Amino acid sequence: MKSVSLLLGLCFLLPLARAGSIVTTKHNLSVNGTGTYKAVTESEICIFCHTPHNSSRVAPLWNRSSSGQTYVPYTSTTAKAHPGQPTGDSKLCLSCHDGTIALGMVLSRPAGIQMQGGVTVLPSGATLLGSDLSNDHPISLTYDTALAATNGQLNSPASLTGPVRLDPNGQLQCTTCHDAHNNQFGKFLVMNNTASALCNTCHNQTYWSATLHNTSTKTWNGLGTNPWPHTSNTTVQSNACENCHRPHAAGNKPRLLNFAGEETNCYPCHNGNVAAKNIQTEFSKVSVHPVAATTGVHDPTEDPVNSPRHVECEDCHNPHASKLQAASAPTASGDLAGVLGINSAGSVVNPLINQYELCFRCHADSTNRGPARVTRQFVQTNTRMEFQTSNASYHPVLAAGKNPSGPSLIAPLTVASQIYCTACHNNDQGPGAGGTGPNGPHGSIYTPLLERQLVLTDNQTESAAIYALCYKCHSRTVVLGSLSFRRHNQHVVDIRTACTTCHDPHGVATTTHLMNFNTAYVTKSRSRNTGPTFTDTGNGHGSCTLTCHGEDHNPYTY
Repeated sequence: MKSVSLLLGLCFLLPLARAGSIVTTKHNLSVNGTGTYKAVTESEICIFCHTPHNSSRVAPLWNRSSSGQTYVPYTSTTAKAHPGQPTGDSKLCLSCHDGTIALGMVLSRPAGIQMQGGVTVLPSGATLLGSDLSNDHPISLTYDTALAATNGQLNSPASLTGPVRLDPNGQLQCTTCHDAHNNQFGKFLVMNNTASALCNTCHNQTYWSATLHNTSTKTWNGLGTNPWPHTSNTTVQSNACENCHRPHAAGNKPRLLNFAGEETNCYPCHNGNVAAKNIQTEFSKVSVHPVAATTGVHDPTEDPVNSPRHVECEDCHNPHASKLQAASAPTASGDLAGVLGINSAGSVVNPLINQYELCFRCHADSTNRGPARVTRQFVQTNTRMEFQTSNASYHPVLAAGKNPSGPSLIAPLTVASQIYCTACHNNDQGPGAGGTGPNGPHGSIYTPLLERQLVLTDNQTESAAIYALCYKCHSRTVVLGSLSFRRHNQHVVDIRTACTTCHDPHGVATTTHLMNFNTAYVTKSRSRNTGPTFTDTGNGHGSCTLTCHGEDHNPYTY
């Protein structure tokens, strides 16, 4: 009995120094315990893990056997450490938490300790880790200066001198984050993890200090589903890493995300119940970036140009970097901070500088890029090439346009202006369209992800609505009047020719004024058996050799 008392004193010594005690925690499995699982009659507390005599050689005074289980360790394509089978203190924790050994099966009680309710092994739930540890924070890995240097986003192991510590072999174990004897911070954590203070002891994520996920004081408005069901914190800032990540039983294993579907980790806050704008509803529109079409395809190490075709929120947004920072074209705003892109020369830039460099990731040199929406005379679906400043004409995305005269431009636009890709491809109810919806090309009722309507087919009655996208920047009055090309009114109003039948809105390598005929309506000249061709003969003038709307232009001069 004296030895047992001495053991109890040793068990309590460290917890008492930390102003906590195992007595009031779930780890008190004795009959007097306050947790869900407890013994029928056993009153000793430490016995469930420790014994003063005939203990296991696995650890001093250890009173449990190892299961001999083979575990599936954590792995990911971005991990710089590659943990194997659990060692040290982690192996001790798993003697209960892998669910293979009965809670009351201890070395000092050959018959075992009977538990209330007929409980034997740890039942299913958040605390049952099982043998598959691939959805849990990696353990039993050597955390040394070489790992910190290779990873580039870890603090030096020499700094881990506080509550967060490595084991004597320099390995990160369960006990690095958890103290089995003390639950004063909840979840048996060794320190308060508000604002991810514990996580940040080891992790030093690039860009993190300025990101909204670290600084926002936004709270949940109480509608819909609680975005933070596994924490007691109530703001984005106080949840920090746990806005998206779960260190145990993660839904998405390689990234330890809350849910398997990548976008599902964003929706709990970006559905209008935490963040001001509802992004989630945008993805239910007819034209979207299809984030729900694939799961588990995106990978941070993927080929930035020719990865398997997919799109996820994190392809465009870095959740560790995104911040409030306004910008003007072509510079990217803070929403795109810390994201990889492809520049105008086709080279990888990390991080990107200009917004178009993000779009070029998928819509330029990728062999997986989508087809053209209009059958063009000069076929080019590589947007990087369409916007090249060496082209004869282009919308001013990479640089100001080449046309020295722009009588139809609506102020403040001038011939020296540059525009974003999102000037055209954006939310139909966003600020650019005069609405209150979120900004960005998430979803639109107008295909392909257009901010305003642009009808691509002929034989439509001209109106401000059907060519609203063009009229956003180009004055309808001027376009259909005498100050611009004088035959616009005849073509668009009288003959009902769509803007895109003659003009290619991205750019054309060989012709001025974005002239690139839609071959569904424009063919070669019947009488000359040549064309279709457009020849620029000066400001507001040109000639066409082609057949269009039943008329043979042989050629027609304007």
